[in-house]
Amino acid sequence: MIKKAFISAIPQEENRGSVEFQVFCFTNKIQRLTSHLELHKKDFSSQRGLRIILGKRQRLLAYLAKTNGVRYQKLISQLNIREQKTHNFH
Repeated sequence: MIKKAFISAIPQEENRGSVEFQVFCFTNKIQRLTSHLELHKKDFSSQRGLRIILGKRQRLLAYLAKTNGVRYQKLISQLNIREQKTHNFH
């Protein structure tokens, strides 16, 4: 499975709480909800849940990009997700 291969790529002592693992779990949930919503287009509760999870993943990715750009680039290439738009706050 892909999940087991990815979990083994993360060092054991930081498995569950690391940003990479959390983003990985959110990505799995997003893929699962997206396939669910393709069948059930009017499931608005699941749509709301999907938007919430997308926001959480976006915030975690922004944090990772700000603190450690190398780990961020490696993660988005491994998970095959798009790079986020940069926001310039003044």
